[in-house]
Amino acid sequence: MIITRTPLRVSFAGGGTDLPSFYRDYGGGAVTSAAIDKYVHVLVNEKFDRSIRVAYSRTENVERLEDLQHGLVREAMHAVGVRESLEVHTIADIPSEGTGLGSSSTLTVGLLNALHAHRGVLKDPTELAEEACRIEIERLHGTLGKQDQYIAAFGGVQHFDFRADDTVRASPLPLSTADREGLSDHLSLFYTGVTRRAEGILKGQDARTGVNREALTRMRALAGEARAAIVGRDYERLGGVLDEGWTLKRGLTEGISNDAIDRQYRAATDAGAYGGKITGAGGGGFLLLVHPPERSRQISAALSPMQRLPVRVTPEGSRILFVGR
Repeated sequence: MIITRTPLRVSFAGGGTDLPSFYRDYGGGAVTSAAIDKYVHVLVNEKFDRSIRVAYSRTENVERLEDLQHGLVREAMHAVGVRESLEVHTIADIPSEGTGLGSSSTLTVGLLNALHAHRGVLKDPTELAEEACRIEIERLHGTLGKQDQYIAAFGGVQHFDFRADDTVRASPLPLSTADREGLSDHLSLFYTGVTRRAEGILKGQDARTGVNREALTRMRALAGEARAAIVGRDYERLGGVLDEGWTLKRGLTEGISNDAIDRQYRAATDAGAYGGKITGAGGGGFLLLVHPPERSRQISAALSPMQRLPVRVTPEGSRILFVGR
């Protein structure tokens, strides 16, 4: 039996520039993001017969890998070379789809980590992230970027450069434990109560890459400014970076924001938040805010009845928690 734990993430700046339609044609992309202490756990166990059982929001029992409807599990098993006699369970701290915290890619990375370990192989973070990207983008033809797979694999607070040749450079920010705690103290996530599929929004954004080139180029630069603000512990500046990025992001395509989200964001800034954004592709999920720690109660009151999700930045990426017979 193998159990892995893989973190979800928040992205500070640069989201959208990790799509191939931008970074391949316009000089690369860049994203600054952080892993958080909310996780997807994957349990893999060998079965006594040749069938496959996968338990998530539903349960599948199949005799052949090709009959498995969960695409991520099916393609991950295919990639690793496991085709039978396996039981897979997935447990997520946050709803597994539509919350903007990178849950699908987190699942893919954690699943690959578990499957490789099941076969006695340990993969480094780069290998896990690259393989997860191949599954989600190439095998399953998803319209999505690469940032989620990489931050899930690496953990911590990272600046990623997405190069035109499809290679990725991961640069961890030089933060002490106290720095990570300080950053965590200045962050809040509030649940909008709306989940949505990112695919439709990202397809619309992908189709408008050329039209949005100027905005995306500025968003790429903001990833570097977010990195500098975090390293310099300038949280007011970090909030300003998120605010500018959110303004640009709202204009990329339809569906990224709506009247309710706009009202919630204004209420948060009026209550003292430096800035923020909707996580992920937009349209729902969580509202990420940067604010003085002493304004937490006022912001929570202003956003009531929205649920606040306490989060901390975690230094760990996908890891194996348990190996047993």
